[in-house]
Amino acid sequence: MLNWLKKLIDYLQKKEEPDPMKYLIVGLGNMGSEYDNTRHNIGFDVVDALAKEFKVNFKNDSLGDLAEFKHKGRTFVLLKPSTYMNLSGKAVRAWLTKKKIEKKNLLVIVDDMNLDLGVLRLRGKGSDGGHNGLKSIDQMTGGNNYARIRFGIGNDFSKGRQVDFVLGNWNSEEQNMLPEIIKKAVDGVKKFGTIGLSHTMTELNKKAKKE
Repeated sequence: MLNWLKKLIDYLQKKEEPDPMKYLIVGLGNMGSEYDNTRHNIGFDVVDALAKEFKVNFKNDSLGDLAEFKHKGRTFVLLKPSTYMNLSGKAVRAWLTKKKIEKKNLLVIVDDMNLDLGVLRLRGKGSDGGHNGLKSIDQMTGGNNYARIRFGIGNDFSKGRQVDFVLGNWNSEEQNMLPEIIKKAVDGVKKFGTIGLSHTMTELNKKAKKE
């Protein structure tokens, strides 16, 4: 009887432990057709590209749209928060908990106007840089110790037009560049889950510098 009870307790405790082979990949953006094809929604575009590559569909769920696929023995959970950008952390915290994913296995894709278009930067932690999505995640998950890919969108705007630029549509020249850059970001996400943060940083950031 005691052996049976001990096995049950061990099983339940193991069941509650985070799965080290599971990753939460969060693309930041705003829901709604009016935000489609805007610079601020590039995080959505990257996770959409991942879902397309692995032939999975997003389904609406609590606080966001989710899709899931397996790659090289890892489980990748894709999340597009439906909370709007400045409340992204609420969705991230909820799904880290629900899916029993460790924070070290969280990767956020975010737009960055301090980087030129075509430049990607992977970091294991960092400041929010004034980005409301990252700021919310920092607040709701207890710090900035999580990986993020900063996707450069450039800063070609006149004084006082920052919001218009960030929420604006890509121009035709940028549109032509995007598929290749998104592909590099997608490859970075896959490698983050398979070869780890450090090796992926070396590879992804080096490529960005060369270009």
